[in-house]
Amino acid sequence: MSPPSLKSPHPESVWEVLFVAGFGLVLGLSLLKFGNPIVLNDAVVAPQNRIEFIIQAWPVEWGYVLLAGLVGLGLRVGRFQTTAPAWIVALPAVWFGWQLLAGAQSIRPDLTRATLLHFGACLACFYLGVFALAKVERLRLFWFFLGGCLAVVLVQGWQQHFGGLEETRKYIMEQMADKPMSPEFLKKIQSNRIFSTLVYPNALAGVLILLLPAVVGAAWFGGRELPPPVRVGLAAGLAGGGLGCLFWTGSKGGWLIAVVMLLVALGRTPVPRRMKLGVALAVAVLGLLGFGLRFQGYFAKGATSVGARFDYWRAAGKTFVANPVLGSGPGTFLAAYQKIKPPEAEMARLAHNDFLQQASDSGTVGALAFAAFFFGSVFLLYRNSHVRNSSFAFLVWLGLAGWGLQSFIEFGLYVPAIAWPGFALLGWLWGNSARGNQIDTPAAAR
Repeated sequence: MSPPSLKSPHPESVWEVLFVAGFGLVLGLSLLKFGNPIVLNDAVVAPQNRIEFIIQAWPVEWGYVLLAGLVGLGLRVGRFQTTAPAWIVALPAVWFGWQLLAGAQSIRPDLTRATLLHFGACLACFYLGVFALAKVERLRLFWFFLGGCLAVVLVQGWQQHFGGLEETRKYIMEQMADKPMSPEFLKKIQSNRIFSTLVYPNALAGVLILLLPAVVGAAWFGGRELPPPVRVGLAAGLAGGGLGCLFWTGSKGGWLIAVVMLLVALGRTPVPRRMKLGVALAVAVLGLLGFGLRFQGYFAKGATSVGARFDYWRAAGKTFVANPVLGSGPGTFLAAYQKIKPPEAEMARLAHNDFLQQASDSGTVGALAFAAFFFGSVFLLYRNSHVRNSSFAFLVWLGLAGWGLQSFIEFGLYVPAIAWPGFALLGWLWGNSARGNQIDTPAAAR
C-alpha cells in the first residue's frame, strides 16, 4: 500500500489508468478551484475568459460533473467487495440519508440544496476510494496529479508571502476604490496571513494538515527508483514548502495540531523508548514555546477569534436543543444563528465545529452517524495492521486524524477542497484494510 509503484505484477487496463489519473486530477483541482465553503458557492461567478478560467475559482457544479464521470469510470474498474466492517461502509449512506430527511424541513432550502449536493459528492468520493481506487494496483498517476496540484498550492502560498499579497491588496484597492466592500473582505485583504487558493488561511492549514504527510510520503516511497538526491530533494522540498505555508497561514490551531501530529509520528520511530520520550518532550516544549512567542500579540489583544467560536458553538447547541431530531436543515447554521446571535457577536455562516454543526443542522442521528463513522474509522484504522505496519498508510492516516482534530475548531467538512480528498482517502484506507504486513515490500508496492 505504498503509493505509486513503478512495477506491478498485474497489467493495468486503459480504464484503470483513466480512472486513477482522473481521480487524482479531480481531487487536485478541488484544491485549486473548489476552495470556498459550499454555502458561499452562490458568490462564485463562472469564468468568462481564458485568464479568469486559470486564476479564478470555479462553480462547484463543474466539480460535480467531473465526479459523475469518475463514477462511470469507477464502475468499470471497481469491485463491490471489501473486508472493511459492514457498519463502517454503511454509515456514510446512513448519514447522507438522514441529511436528506433533515433537508425536507430546512429553514433555508437554498443553503440545504447546495449542502446536500456537496455531501453527495463526499459520499461518492468515499465509495470510489473503497470500491475502485483500492482495487487498482498502480496509483502513481493518482499521487502525481494530487501531489502536483498541492505543489501549485504551495507555490501560490510562497508567492503570496513574498510580495503577492501586497500586490493583490493594491490592485483590489485601486479597482474597487469607488465600490462598497464588506468588513470581512477588507479584513481578509489587509491581513498578511496567506491563504493560497483557499477561502481563507485556516482552510489552507486544513489542506496542509490533511494532505502534506501523504504527499510527502508518496514522493519518498514512490521515488524508490529515482536517484537518491532527487528523491530526497523532492520529499524535502514538499515538506519544507508545506511547513513554510502552514507557518505563514498564522493558524493557531494548525500549529498545535502539527505539534500533536509530530508527537504521534515520533511514537512510531524505531528508537529506544527513553530517547523517544526525550525527543517528544523537547518537541512539545519547543512547539508550545514557539506557539506562545509567535502568537503573543494575538493573545495580548484578547484572542477575539476564540471568543467568537464560543459564541458560534453556544448557538449551535441552542439550535440543537430546539430541534434535536432533524435540526434546522443541512448547511443552515447561518439562518439559525441570525435569529439568536447576540448584537455584539460576529456573524458567521458556519459553526467552526463540524460535529456541533452536524447536530445543529441535522439533529441527533445525523450527528451521531457522522461522528461514529469518522472517529470509528480513525480508531479502527490505527489498530489495523495495514496502518501499523505500513509507513505510508500511517502517513495517510495521520493526515486524516489531523483533519479530525481541526474539525473541532473549523469547517473542513463544508469545503470541497478538504472534504472530497478526505473522504476519498478514508475510503482508500478501508479498501486496503486486508493487506496486512505485505504493504511496504517492493513487490507489493503501489
